[in-house]
Amino acid sequence: MLTRRALFSTAAAPLLAAAPKRPPKRPPKRPNVLFISVDDMNDWVGCLRGYPGVHTPNIDRLARRGALFADAHCASPLCNPSRTALLTGRAASTTGIYNNEQYWRPNLPDAVTLPMHFRANGYHAAGAGKVFHHVAGFNPPDQWDEFQLQVFDDPWYRRDEWYPWNRKVPNPPGHPFNGLRNFQGEFDWGVLPGLTDNEYGDARAVEFGENFLARRHEKPFFLSVGLWHPHIPMFAPQSYFDLYPEDKLKMPELPPGDLDDLPKTGRELAAFRRQEHERIVREGKWRQAVRAYLAAISFADALIGRLLAALDRSAYAKDTVIVFWSDNGWHLGEKEHWHKSTLWQRSTHVPMIIAGPGVRAAGKPRTQPVTLLDLYPTLIDLCGLTSRPDLDGKSLLPLLRQPNAPRHPAVSTYLQGNHTVITERWRYIRYNDGGEELYDRKQDPGEFTNLASKPEHATLKQELARAMPKSSAPPQPDRDAFHFDFATHTYKRK
Repeated sequence: MLTRRALFSTAAAPLLAAAPKRPPKRPPKRPNVLFISVDDMNDWVGCLRGYPGVHTPNIDRLARRGALFADAHCASPLCNPSRTALLTGRAASTTGIYNNEQYWRPNLPDAVTLPMHFRANGYHAAGAGKVFHHVAGFNPPDQWDEFQLQVFDDPWYRRDEWYPWNRKVPNPPGHPFNGLRNFQGEFDWGVLPGLTDNEYGDARAVEFGENFLARRHEKPFFLSVGLWHPHIPMFAPQSYFDLYPEDKLKMPELPPGDLDDLPKTGRELAAFRRQEHERIVREGKWRQAVRAYLAAISFADALIGRLLAALDRSAYAKDTVIVFWSDNGWHLGEKEHWHKSTLWQRSTHVPMIIAGPGVRAAGKPRTQPVTLLDLYPTLIDLCGLTSRPDLDGKSLLPLLRQPNAPRHPAVSTYLQGNHTVITERWRYIRYNDGGEELYDRKQDPGEFTNLASKPEHATLKQELARAMPKSSAPPQPDRDAFHFDFATHTYKRK
């Protein structure tokens, strides 16, 4: 007696024989991702024309082979909140992660980060260097299939409890290398004695990337390489300093009285760590510091060139999406301020480029304002990942296909309740105490004249304010609220 299974097979056989043979559908091959980041790089990049004569040939070449987002802005102008926003896809006003002292993992236990989402969709996730914030506790090992922690150029400075993998050494002779008196913290620059180009910390991250790209991979991969440069301390080989003779430098603009028309909170943000600006100027080191920043940018560019060359040599050159970004900008004395942590152009404007499969009209800049928050949903679209309705950014796929596609304003947040809205024409800032700034970006690119008090702009401000978050989450607890164990990577609330 034939079984039910046998009956089904026998009856189906003639039908199958009569039907034309069709090969089974294969799922489309998903692209790999090479995710390259730098730290504190503002728009002093050749393709962004932020500084005349800057040497960034590799970044500029990448812009020509992809889509340069010429008006890209960070979600928050500080390392940890910017990176947390990008990598979780959720704005600081949503998560309450506003500063560098807040762990994201115990405060956002349900967050699905970009590498986690790629892994959940069958990708191999690997990384090296500064991707998440660099202090212990910000880069859980379950994010990656393999990861190489940050290698520091200044191991003598790093605190043991913040960097337990770092082998601390005594201060080297000649430190601080910039010659500043009353030196404090990591605000140093210069050439590290005795080191070759390949012995700097960022070169170790690049070497990891080169070796990874030379391997055979059965699964599609998400490879993230995070460079420290041009973050302080601004150390670089002498050849990159030689690119910028000190007497040829173009110094940042600082008109007299530039701060006079700022509201209270704007002046306070400008004054943050002002003693460093004053000391640099007082000791005649301003030009040297600008030169060091440029040297660090060009050194980062050379390292990026190594990664791109490794990709071009590899078997993955034609099916890899390349994403390049910086976490925030950087002041070099504008508004009497160094560092980031402001809502002005110098602090929020960042380089951002996407190249590879899915990019049309390569080499044509996209001029619409966008933010780093948009990268997560964009990569979902480019790589065919499962969608995530909880993301705050909007996919850039329409702009990758059509450079002139319409776009909503960009928004950046610094600390609770302080936001800036950016359109192609305007920058509107509103602080949590009601203070306002409004700048005409076309007529006043240096943002020297605050127009917020002009009655004729009242309606404009109302329209721009509609793009701001409707609410701001309260700040999450700082890391001092937790006992963190690096060996087990666990957090316990005190």
